[in-house]
Amino acid sequence: MNKTHKGLDRYFYPAMALLVGAIVAYGFSRTAGANLLHPAAARPVILYVHAAVFSAWVILFIVQSTLISSGNVRWHRRLGVAGVALGAIMPLLGIATAIVMGRWRGPQDPADAAFLGVSFNDMCSFGVAFGLAVYWRRRPEFHKRLMLMASCCLTVAAFARFPATLVHAPWWYAYVDALLLLGVLRDVIVLRRIHPVYLAGIPCIVAAQLLAMYLFLAAPPTWLSFVALFGK
Repeated sequence: MNKTHKGLDRYFYPAMALLVGAIVAYGFSRTAGANLLHPAAARPVILYVHAAVFSAWVILFIVQSTLISSGNVRWHRRLGVAGVALGAIMPLLGIATAIVMGRWRGPQDPADAAFLGVSFNDMCSFGVAFGLAVYWRRRPEFHKRLMLMASCCLTVAAFARFPATLVHAPWWYAYVDALLLLGVLRDVIVLRRIHPVYLAGIPCIVAAQLLAMYLFLAAPPTWLSFVALFGK
């Protein structure tokens, strides 16, 4: 393995964790003032819990990636217990927050209600990738790719907050997929092949994204009737 390949092998995942962190920090920094720090009207408490938990996940993802890169496997495993607890509550918390905020805003137009398809998809995609990562925690080559995929699935909300000159609506998922393809590119360069996790996982993620965008953009009556149940 040459120096370039060794560098990619060691530093790719910490670099991706930092990139995910930077995307989330930039995206949400554009709305945190109006929505969290200085809101015109008091927000539900769950929104602040959501922000704290999801921020903690991004920080933990960066720390865990760095620990593995530096060879601190023992501390990685110790923090992994907290990571499992944190990751396990995130899908439920994310969905609950989306529902509560929808009720807090009051009557919504069909586009607002239909957007729950995107929120539900992101949490489900994260939950499945995270659950598989925990299941395969003893298989590092599976575990680290699944953790990367899970974390990348969380960035769509941040991309949606980018300026339109940088990220064009409603193409947010294209930018999420670009992050995932960086993992594929890394494997092609270092391993000369694409890992089975990406071969199986990325098509599933893209299929779910397409369904979510269909529910959002087309707003079929059946879907609107379903999400209306959460507004009661």
